[in-house]
Amino acid sequence: MVAPARRALGGWVWLPLLLCVWPFLLLLGLYPMARSARQLARRVFVAPGPRGISDPVVLRVQRIRGWLALAAGFTVLAVYGSPGDWSEANDQWELRLVITPWLVLVTAPAVVGVLFRLAGPAARPAMRAQVRPAVLMALRYVGACTAVPVLLFLAQKVQGSVQVLFVGQLVDILMLAVPIWALMFVAFASPTVVRTAFTMDRVHAVFPPVLTGVLVWELALIGLAIGGLPPGPPAVQLCSIVGGPATVTAVAWWEVHRLRTRFGVSLRGRAAGGSGR
Repeated sequence: MVAPARRALGGWVWLPLLLCVWPFLLLLGLYPMARSARQLARRVFVAPGPRGISDPVVLRVQRIRGWLALAAGFTVLAVYGSPGDWSEANDQWELRLVITPWLVLVTAPAVVGVLFRLAGPAARPAMRAQVRPAVLMALRYVGACTAVPVLLFLAQKVQGSVQVLFVGQLVDILMLAVPIWALMFVAFASPTVVRTAFTMDRVHAVFPPVLTGVLVWELALIGLAIGGLPPGPPAVQLCSIVGGPATVTAVAWWEVHRLRTRFGVSLRGRAAGGSGR
């Protein structure tokens, strides 16, 4: 008589434990989801063909400039900022993460069009050959970004139709897992998309620095229009607004200068299709 009672008690104990532990199990399941999303993003958004010219000196200067800009922004906020300014800075950072890939999608064709106009007739066939992979990557990225809100909408519809307590929670987990995975996929694909501008860096070696010089001013104007002026006196505000984009542009055009003097590639030169250095 005792053994069946123990089995019945054990069954009733496990059910509330499962209901309490499932959030932890959900967090535990995020790791394999993130890993699979990262692996697929690397396969889908692989940069085909030979890499463009890589200059270690320029990369080092870019990293130093980035750390100095981060330190300068932190110093301005620490000296002149209020709690609201810190929150605004965080919002600006999140905005840049979201909007940068879309700015690349809009700005890259315009930059490529200018480079096509500047390039000589002999360079244009090789440049055109690299445009098609870039367009395909852009379409895949737009499709992935569009899938996230669509999947969230479908998940909400399914969740609203399931009202049973335990079954409803399981359905919520399963339905939310799909858009969360899609969001992870987009997050892991975005660095490649932004870094290569949908592999447009294969079209012409000077494309990355030229695009960077344009994007930084677009982001600065958008940040100023949405977030307003940074904290501090007028001189500090002016340096905060202009200093970052100006230094990025200076480094970008210094990179263009090095491409011309050290690698023989100019704005009118042929697209970089050889081996990286």
